[in-house]
Amino acid sequence: MTTLSVTTRTPAELPADTLVVGSVSTPDGPDLATGHGLPRKAVVHLQAVLADVEATGRPDEVVRVVAVPGVKATSVVLTGLGEGTTRRTAYPHEVLRGAAGAALRTVRGKKSVALALPTPDVESLSAVADGAFAGCYTYDRSGPLPARRTGATKGAARAASAGPRITVVSGAGQGKAAKDAVARAAVLGAARDWARDLVNTPPNYLFPASFADAVKKRASASTAKISVSVLDEKALVKGGFGGITGVGQGSANPPRIVTMSWAPSAPKASVALVGKGITFDSGGLNIKPATGMVTMKCDMAGAAAVAAAVLAAAELDLPVAVTGYLCLAENMPSGTAQRPSDVVVMRDGTSVEILDTDAEGRMVLGDGLCLASEKHPDWIVDVATLTGAQVVALGTDIAGVMGNDDTFRSRVVDAAGSAGEGAWPMPLPVELRKKLETPTADIAHKGDRDGGMLTAGLFLQEFVGEGIPWAHIDIAGPAFNEKGPKGATPKGGTGFGVGTLLTLVEGSAG
Repeated sequence: MTTLSVTTRTPAELPADTLVVGSVSTPDGPDLATGHGLPRKAVVHLQAVLADVEATGRPDEVVRVVAVPGVKATSVVLTGLGEGTTRRTAYPHEVLRGAAGAALRTVRGKKSVALALPTPDVESLSAVADGAFAGCYTYDRSGPLPARRTGATKGAARAASAGPRITVVSGAGQGKAAKDAVARAAVLGAARDWARDLVNTPPNYLFPASFADAVKKRASASTAKISVSVLDEKALVKGGFGGITGVGQGSANPPRIVTMSWAPSAPKASVALVGKGITFDSGGLNIKPATGMVTMKCDMAGAAAVAAAVLAAAELDLPVAVTGYLCLAENMPSGTAQRPSDVVVMRDGTSVEILDTDAEGRMVLGDGLCLASEKHPDWIVDVATLTGAQVVALGTDIAGVMGNDDTFRSRVVDAAGSAGEGAWPMPLPVELRKKLETPTADIAHKGDRDGGMLTAGLFLQEFVGEGIPWAHIDIAGPAFNEKGPKGATPKGGTGFGVGTLLTLVEGSAG
């Protein structure tokens, strides 16, 4: 397992396999960023190499150099920070996070790695530690998947998943604040890696029941006391959860709602997180085209983010009561599948007309929001890969945030920024509510194509308890990276949302 520690020792003297330092783009060509702490002969050598390989110092550029004079580490990795000077001491946290992640991705098979990037304050130190841990991620196939065919391959996989010992050189000292920041990065990193593993697991191995089992297993192995309860298909029918049972009725794998609870003594706040967990989305009877199903194992990324955030909050012993609701179902076509024009009754008694069985996420979330509201938490946030409209509007890196309270919505957007996760505030125009009117039920679950992200948010708002601040985070784009890795983000499941939720919970700690 990847580990993190902090030091103020001279970087050149650290006996690591690899030392990571920053490179920058200057008007005179590439150069070393501040914070490296290297002797003159090492600096001259590295400057010559950067010039010789025509490096640029741009983000995501990584150059590895071996046998650097005056450096104990076997090799030095130079990771790009973008525009800068040899005297610049501070860089945006997202730049530091990405540079650390890009560097560690190239050397994650090493046993020990030290990073000497510019860290003039605790926030910069935290960003470097967070990015370094994130860059070490590889999908852990040892859990649900069958054993590999050869012992040699198994051994290699275990070595890769073990991760390096990472030491971050701190320019902000080695006091309690610095140590706490690095310790937090390790807890967050491990939780986010778990979320990534869940998203990357093939859907024939991760379905509602096995997802629930994975949560119980991880909670029981945690150092914190996390309680887990599961509503199976019979309990869901008996409890009036018509939204999630309707979505799941076409599958051989019946739905579940998993509740995870962290209950510290004398909590300063009580909050609820609700996650969409469609373990595979075929679209149901409104079936998706073949290409539209390729990444649909990621349609449970919201639930994975919620599960990981509850775990991290508990393991950090935050003085906030956190309850996570994982709304798990598989959306499949069959003779028992839900039909367009069906009417179902939600947990709170609201009748809903189904217009498009491929708009299933809002139905499972609606029931989850009802359940969360019954406990009257101080606030509720739901997270979901909900609409293609979010991707059209904001792309694949930025989540859309909607809410019933502008101040609380701003808190969520700010938390995302602090966590290095892109988010943008979106409105919920009241005039669009009429798109959800229907003579057949209390509400239709979908409007027309225009403003699809917003009408989905308006639908969800209907199931939030009166007076409870609520925000909805649509992560349809950033939850899954179909392209190559970049910065601290791997290919596949990204774990997007875990950092935002944890930061938001921390903000309620007083």
